[in-house]
Amino acid sequence: MKILKWTGGILTRLILRIGAMLLFIPLKVWAWLASRFENRPFWVRATLVAMIGVIVGLGFFTFVYAGGFSYLSSDPESCANCHIMQDVYDGWNKSSHKAVAACADCHAPHDIVKKYAVKGINGVNHTLAFTFNTTHEPIQITSFNRQIVQDQCVYCHKELVQPISYESSEHPPDCLRCHARVGHDY
Repeated sequence: MKILKWTGGILTRLILRIGAMLLFIPLKVWAWLASRFENRPFWVRATLVAMIGVIVGLGFFTFVYAGGFSYLSSDPESCANCHIMQDVYDGWNKSSHKAVAACADCHAPHDIVKKYAVKGINGVNHTLAFTFNTTHEPIQITSFNRQIVQDQCVYCHKELVQPISYESSEHPPDCLRCHARVGHDY
């Protein structure tokens, strides 16, 4: 739970700032571009607008083509959109957790703001990794995501782990050390 307590305020502030930037930056950029190009010939301005349109259009097309909207759901099948996740998805389908937990239940915080912040961070990281072919096969969990999974284990199993959970300790017990394959043994 430590990482969620620590990141709670930071993630909320970060999301609010990013939201504000997404609303106001395009207006400021457009005003800046308009001032820089107001004395330019029409064809220069038209070319600039066309280039911006192509970039935004390609970005939107790529997002839709890659099934980007499916990642906003909690449907486990959306996690298997990439071939690298198929073994993990198949393992989850055979696991004891299938009846009680989907991917986001273990791999994202339960708080809605933190959940979508983590999904956004992971989405950007996955996009960069797949684009530049830097993914590990088989896929490996990052320390950031490992801590989130650990926090979710404690969240769901708090009564069970209360006697051995030393949250005040500098190094509390790590559920994944012994139970790494519980959610999706593959």
